[in-house]
Amino acid sequence: MAVMSSQSSTQSNVLDQLILAYPDLNFRSAKEFYWSPKNQTVYYQSDALQTDSGVWALMHEVSHGLKNHQTYTSDFELLLFEVQAWEKAKEESKHFGVDIDAEHIENCLDTYRDWLYARSTCINCHVNSFQISPQVYMCINCGGNWRVSTSRFCRPYRKKHQPEG
Repeated sequence: MAVMSSQSSTQSNVLDQLILAYPDLNFRSAKEFYWSPKNQTVYYQSDALQTDSGVWALMHEVSHGLKNHQTYTSDFELLLFEVQAWEKAKEESKHFGVDIDAEHIENCLDTYRDWLYARSTCINCHVNSFQISPQVYMCINCGGNWRVSTSRFCRPYRKKHQPEG
């Protein structure tokens, strides 16, 4: 793995070093930061790499690749992937002279926690419940079911679910 020789290397240099250090990963400029397991590609916002938070996001997405994160099957698994990627990013970033702010990590994870909490709250009795399939939750209190969107990027809309049969 390529390691930075100086703590004072510029942030834009981190991308070049990551490309050299991880030849099995592909890197492509995009409008968002994300990891694509399908084509083993880290997508990043070029302009954002001039900021600390942009470099941290890049390290996070690289870490999804290093952890070989594939498509998640439940909301909880997505949260677990996010925690694992941030832990790996903290570990890997040291090799590149990057210090990821712990508060930034918690703020990012809070967005997922809040999203998961909203999706898992019963639309009838407001008790936190559990996911029974990728798009359906079931309440442990009242037995209600509701559907959620497959997208993790949209507001967590919930709609009553009518089981078939």
